Amino acid sequence: MKFKKIIAVLMAVMCFSAVSCGKSEENEKKEETTTTTQATTTTEAVKEEEPIVVEKIEYEIDPTKPVIALTFDDGPNTTTTKQVLEVLEKYKVKASFFVIGDNINDESGKVMKMAYDYGHEINNHSKTHSYMTEMTEDEIKAEIEYVDGLVEKFTGEKTKFFRPPYIAVNTKVHDSIDIPFICGVGCNDWDPKVGVDARVSETIKQVKDGTIILLHDAEGNSQTVEALDQIIPQLLDEGYQFGTVSELFEAKGVTVHPLDTKMFTYVE
Repeated sequence: MKFKKIIAVLMAVMCFSAVSCGKSEENEKKEETTTTTQATTTTEAVKEEEPIVVEKIEYEIDPTKPVIALTFDDGPNTTTTKQVLEVLEKYKVKASFFVIGDNINDESGKVMKMAYDYGHEINNHSKTHSYMTEMTEDEIKAEIEYVDGLVEKFTGEKTKFFRPPYIAVNTKVHDSIDIPFICGVGCNDWDPKVGVDARVSETIKQVKDGTIILLHDAEGNSQTVEALDQIIPQLLDEGYQFGTVSELFEAKGVTVHPLDTKMFTYVE
């Protein structure tokens, strides 16, 4: 009887061990699957965060030939700004973007960085796009510094030029900002009632050597994207070179003193 009991106990222990081993192997397989899944997910997440690599637009500006600068206000965003970049890349020409601080976030910042990597210039159009003539000097400086901080965060450089919202300036605004002020020739392309043909014709008829062209890449402004696809080739056919605002000033040999109150539309 004792022998039978011993056999029964041994069989029970063996069964328990077998079950435990089975569960252990099963758990190990689950852990391996979980680890593999996590590794794959982690790899995918890393891929998603990889920076977008673009081919920089590079060419030499000949200062003996006509030079103009394309500029765009009110970005950045992930729609119209990207469409503008596609047109610029199509014709391999450079431009300058005057950005609003409140429009810069993680996603639009990546688009701004893309523009910078293409070789375009990023400049300052204030934080809030408010009338700066109604602000204190401290408020004006804070608007500029806010944009500079974000632009430097994404591109590694601060802005070099400033376009006042609504082109509204006074002595206080000039005294508070120590980078050159830019205006430009426009076609009221911020107004949806202005059609594509009007945007094209109004822009081209104002262009001469040294012109700064003022357009808008505000979200949804598809008519300007369409107009741009006509403006650029027509001006290229007329012999104009496109540069950033900095390249335009350099080509014309113009240096601006911080206390200069001139607002540039033509650089001559």
